[in-house]
Amino acid sequence: MSESTSTSSARIGVLLVDDQPLLRMGFRLILEGEDDLEILGEASDGAEGVRQALKLKPDVVLMDVRMPTMDGIEATARIVRELPEAKVIILTTFDLDEYAFSGLQAGASAFLLKDVAPEELVNAVRLVASGDAVVAPRVTARLLETYVRDGAPNRSSAPAPERDPLLGDLTPRELEVLGAMAEGLSNAEIAHRFFLSEATVKTHVRRILTKLHLRDRVQAVVYAYETGLVIPSQGLDY
Repeated sequence: MSESTSTSSARIGVLLVDDQPLLRMGFRLILEGEDDLEILGEASDGAEGVRQALKLKPDVVLMDVRMPTMDGIEATARIVRELPEAKVIILTTFDLDEYAFSGLQAGASAFLLKDVAPEELVNAVRLVASGDAVVAPRVTARLLETYVRDGAPNRSSAPAPERDPLLGDLTPRELEVLGAMAEGLSNAEIAHRFFLSEATVKTHVRRILTKLHLRDRVQAVVYAYETGLVIPSQGLDY
């Protein structure tokens, strides 16, 4: 948690990282209008973003992907590694973007389009800070399906991934729930599929993330593709 949030648990500290001053200004105006959000700082490139993140310890980082000096992908990886509690939202210009794909691989919790509506931006920051998914998991799954299937980046010549031994720690039900998460189903949809309560689904999701050492459910979708649990265009392989 940031220093500012330690004094008031309701406030979420945000760091803006983008090389376009007008975009940073616009996001600042939107977010500062909310009582529970606070802009801790700004950065105009990835390297400065990493320095600011380490200094300010934000709860959420809004990270552009295409910047000088250090791009948002490398910056995201460094921030996630050094500040496990910080959540990164990748900013991109279109949804099926290889940069967004790489950002999720680097540890970002979500991605948003730069022309996101103000209310969606505010909601996204709140959701990511709470550990929930921002972008609909189906969008994440579609993004991963596109780039894993098409071999980007550099995947076409890569050997098939070995089954992660950690999957052996999951119960049969947890494996089913992970598969449904990888499909992009919401908790409500998973509950309906398996005749469970949403509270039970949330418990399963929490246990899955803990056992697999994952940050959030978006990273669970990434994990499913990266480990071969999901084979593009062929469905689940478990």
